[in-house]
Amino acid sequence: MTSVLQRLQPGARVAVIRLRSLGDCVLTTPALHLLKLARPDLRIGVVVEPSFAPVFEGNDDLDGLIPPTAADIAKWRAELVLNLHGGNRSAQMTFASRAPLRAGFKHFRFSALYNVRIPRAQDILGIERKVHTAEHLASAVFYLGVARQEIPRARLFATSAVAPRGDFVVIHPLAATPEKTWPASNFLSVAEHLEREAGLEPVFIGGPGESLAEFSRYRCVSGAPLDEIKSLLAGASLFLGNDSGPAHMAAAFGLRVVVLFGPSDHEIWAPWKTEAVVLKSADIREIRTDAVIEALAGLPDAV
Repeated sequence: MTSVLQRLQPGARVAVIRLRSLGDCVLTTPALHLLKLARPDLRIGVVVEPSFAPVFEGNDDLDGLIPPTAADIAKWRAELVLNLHGGNRSAQMTFASRAPLRAGFKHFRFSALYNVRIPRAQDILGIERKVHTAEHLASAVFYLGVARQEIPRARLFATSAVAPRGDFVVIHPLAATPEKTWPASNFLSVAEHLEREAGLEPVFIGGPGESLAEFSRYRCVSGAPLDEIKSLLAGASLFLGNDSGPAHMAAAFGLRVVVLFGPSDHEIWAPWKTEAVVLKSADIREIRTDAVIEALAGLPDAV
């Protein structure tokens, strides 16, 4: 049976729709890499919001970043659109693309839009368990015709100066909701330990509108552009944080990471393909400070 990729003309344009969020954007990059390896001739563009576009900047698997407007996706003249988002807006983008091949998972809304309906990741991968987000996204390109193979680490590229690696630890103490946020006092205790016992400078990071006032005794990077955060992480020795987008960025750079999970599912959202320890409790406040310190110490070549 002829695969979707075999049906594409040499040099065909592909638009991959990846609206929201930071972690999802990072974990889309393995699938993009597999697609480009399978068909280096394809011109691949990602439809992404400007706030997350830096995730894909510097990535040579891509030929363009497409603003999420009907006019811009139509201008790309895609032969294939692969919708990896599945919401109402991404369905509108799929329709606006006018692409002859429109791929999306079978469970997506407005399934009539898609003439390539992708089954469950479990069916594609031949497994019956929860799948990691990176596996779920990569399963889509396997279904399109990419040969089944190991799914690589996510790919991020620093596009500005990178500090020498090894003398600081990046700490992300915030999260989208309180139940995903470890207490600030605990992060401070770990930071003090890392500074005192390992000689590592703690650097706290936060997104736009997030306050780092409780951590002001240390260097804080608040609301910085993602390009700056990429460069910061690329030069770090360790990462510690709650389950959030920066943890996936750290994993993409191959950092040793410790990530703290509350109610969210670590099997789906754990750091992908890096040396990592996940500490989980239904009540994230119950994760002990000494357990985090032990986890950091247990990482290869860690403190």
